[in-house]
Amino acid sequence: MGRLFLISLEGKFYSCIYCQTHLARYEDIISKSFHCKHGKAYLFNNVVNVAVGDKEDRMMMTGLHTVTDTFCIGCGSVVGWKYDIAYEKNQKYKEGKVVLARFKLIGPDGSIYCVTNDVVGTGDMDDA
Repeated sequence: MGRLFLISLEGKFYSCIYCQTHLARYEDIISKSFHCKHGKAYLFNNVVNVAVGDKEDRMMMTGLHTVTDTFCIGCGSVVGWKYDIAYEKNQKYKEGKVVLARFKLIGPDGSIYCVTNDVVGTGDMDDA
């Protein structure tokens, strides 16, 4: 394996809860109204320091999508998913965008999203 090159973000940003690798800028949030099985998730226009897995079709709350799991390149943890194809016309805005699970992130102010047993998944992802 070669040397790992990480992009450092400036300003307000989210980082991996496990290894503190910078992942996304606060300004790149498109929506905070997404959910995964452990609670909140945010849709980002741009992310850095991630790798993606294999494409797979998933039936989600908003219809069929082709998605790829998104991994932190610092530690390999799954931190969310990327929308590759949205089959519903009104979901096309998601294509190429990445959703990061809030419980996998350290917030711009150092905050951590706590997961409790009463959180019920209501959103688009079963694996995040």
